[in-house]
Amino acid sequence: MGKSALVVTVAVAVGLAPVVSACGGTTSTVGHGHRSPTSASEPGPTAATTKATRARRRHHRRHRHHVRHARGASARVAYVIDGDTIALTSGPHVRFLQIDTPELSSNECYATRARGLLEALLPAGARVVLRKDPALDTVDRYGRLLRYVYRGGTNLNVEMVRRGAAAPYFFDGDRGRFAGRLYALALAAKRAHRGLWGACPATRLEPDDAVAALRAPPPPAGGGSPGGSCEPGYTPCLPVASDLDCGDIPNSEKPIHVTGPDPYRLDGDGDGIACE
Repeated sequence: MGKSALVVTVAVAVGLAPVVSACGGTTSTVGHGHRSPTSASEPGPTAATTKATRARRRHHRRHRHHVRHARGASARVAYVIDGDTIALTSGPHVRFLQIDTPELSSNECYATRARGLLEALLPAGARVVLRKDPALDTVDRYGRLLRYVYRGGTNLNVEMVRRGAAAPYFFDGDRGRFAGRLYALALAAKRAHRGLWGACPATRLEPDDAVAALRAPPPPAGGGSPGGSCEPGYTPCLPVASDLDCGDIPNSEKPIHVTGPDPYRLDGDGDGIACE
């Protein structure tokens, strides 16, 4: 080979060097392109980002729990036991929170009618929503669920009291979220002689005790008035007289519950309680 040929060969080799180098670089870049997203160009999660992700997930789980709690649990009614208790198709019995109706077992005044009203509101198979009260017990000593019972958006605990079929009952003095409303509705029903308040006029509105539905006042302790005769519209017993004022009544017998006619006009504000 002559000198000229040698020069041409060297020149060609030198000229191809960048091309070969470039090809090698291209091959190397393609190899990096198949790495996982945790390559140097896209760093993986650090301890801080992982902790933040877990915190967000916990928050979402708590949020879903609170939403479920607010919405309550759905169930179907099997049958009505009495005016404040139902049985579910799934088995449990549900006692309505914060209300009480007359007892069927003792044939108490208005007990059958209270059950009949609840049966009309909750026929067999009716879909209901059961909601707890965070301030109150969720199960009673008999194993019954303690719940507010809703149907079609209506709180039936409240509705039974509004209709005069039930009285508010704050067991052990505990007051739930609807306590004020229940008492106000019961007072309005009593004034209007609605439901049990009209059928059982001697019934007292005493929300810290179970309702005792009475058609007539119980006989007074000690035999009543000296003449043995009581004016029927009052509890405790007031003697039959041509007229009587609060000043004529001993303080030990006050206040007077007006359970029927008020011939002495003692209940000026019509709330059923006189001489307060």
